Amino acid sequence: MKFIPLPLAGAFRIDCHGAQDSRGSFERTFCEREFAGAGIDFRIVQSNVSRNVKRGTLRGMHYQAAPHAEAKLLWCSHGSVYDVLVDLRKTSPTFLRWCSVELHGSTSEVLFAPAGIAHGYVTLADDTELVYLMSNFYEPSAARGVRWNDPTLNIAWPVTNPILSEKDAGYPDFDPKAAE
Repeated sequence: MKFIPLPLAGAFRIDCHGAQDSRGSFERTFCEREFAGAGIDFRIVQSNVSRNVKRGTLRGMHYQAAPHAEAKLLWCSHGSVYDVLVDLRKTSPTFLRWCSVELHGSTSEVLFAPAGIAHGYVTLADDTELVYLMSNFYEPSAARGVRWNDPTLNIAWPVTNPILSEKDAGYPDFDPKAAE
């Protein structure tokens, strides 16, 4: 595993290239020892899969409020996404900055987002699937979101009219004064 720091404090793109032969490949997407060696303390308590039928489906920007904040390890198992992380940690040196990474089912990359980071993505292909490993259990009372096109965040999405759920479309703009 090769840990490549992203422009947000504590976030990484991880190259998981493993063994390849005529049958295909075998890659390790998580190893507690290797993560610890990179300074990442990550305990997995939940696994989720997000399946998306249509290109242009946008999910986000999601996070859980403290004390239920969650770190995420995720990868695209099929299709492709434009994945976005936004730092909502008030004490972080990268507070309110965002970064994006394209993830493809045909590559060996995973994304690590520390707790306090909002996460969202838009699908770049039909039939796209993302796998999530979570450090905390889903807590409905702590579920939060920020509007995908919040002018304060000014995220450069590759779409202008995405397919959104009612919930995602109704999220408010982020209020930095109310950040946890």
